[in-house]
Amino acid sequence: MKRVRILGKKQAGIETLAVPQAHANWVLIKVHAAPMCTEYKSFAAGADAPIIGHEAAGEVVAVAQPGRVNIGDRVVAMPMNACGRCRHCLDGEYIHCQDGLDFAEYHGGDAGWGTMGQYLLKQDWMLLPIPAGMSYEHASMACCGLGPTFGAMQRLGVDRHDTLLITGLGPVGLGGVINGMYRGTRVIGVDANPYRARLALTLGATAVINPLDKNALAQVLALTERGRGVDKAIDCSGVVAAHRLCIDAARRRGAVAFVGECGEETPLFISDDMIRKGLTLAGSWHFNLADSPRMMTMIGEVGAQLDQLITHRFGLGDIQQAWETQLTGECGKVILQPWEGAHG
Repeated sequence: MKRVRILGKKQAGIETLAVPQAHANWVLIKVHAAPMCTEYKSFAAGADAPIIGHEAAGEVVAVAQPGRVNIGDRVVAMPMNACGRCRHCLDGEYIHCQDGLDFAEYHGGDAGWGTMGQYLLKQDWMLLPIPAGMSYEHASMACCGLGPTFGAMQRLGVDRHDTLLITGLGPVGLGGVINGMYRGTRVIGVDANPYRARLALTLGATAVINPLDKNALAQVLALTERGRGVDKAIDCSGVVAAHRLCIDAARRRGAVAFVGECGEETPLFISDDMIRKGLTLAGSWHFNLADSPRMMTMIGEVGAQLDQLITHRFGLGDIQQAWETQLTGECGKVILQPWEGAHG
């Protein structure tokens, strides 16, 4: 099998390994669509990251024992490798599992771990069936394309009565616009990238505010009822200033969810933000597996928007160009096709 590898700072390549074997409830999947997420940051830094990719949709090609899937099934692979036994896994919140398996130790190597390769090993209970007639590309949006903001909206109870603020209109935030529109929500976006601002408007956002404007907060408030603030807000940027914008733009008794990863400290004022304003703040990583049927139903009904969200496709042999494209910010969701151009 062939898979992507980072060779140095802004240098990508392909390496060849033996095809991994199905074992116990781990099945072998031929990857047809591997959405690209934040791996480009490791590419830009030249970080040694042999395990690349965490999103995929493909076909089951080998099983080791009778289980939840059969050879020929089309599936979406959920990210990470959870234990399947702890309270979080049993509750559908596998993403918060603290007893995840050591893939390399269990399988004797890392072939089949990352999704940006031709084959993937995944536990059968972490695979979502793809409905008949749905493409691999569309189905793969159940991972980071739609999943994080879908989970956040489920947790916040976003519905058609809400005005929703989304800060950060990268692929995750753009997926949030789709999720919000599907729920009948009025969406206000925030991003400084003109390309992504235009795409958000195309997907249905009411307005997109440039966070670099000094009066960005006032612009957001002016778009809400009596200037009192948005009902719900979701940050997809992982930027401290955006965290504060979400908190400051939310109305009293509003709710804010944080989806974008951030390593910096965000100032939070307990009295003004929490007690007197009565905000609900939540961290949200992914969606509960019990909501998988609802997710797949939604994907089947928003296909045209997904065709706009997915802006670029690259074969495995074009991984250099794919990551360089992501670095420009002039893209929505990028799909890697592991069986196209797999030379090298």
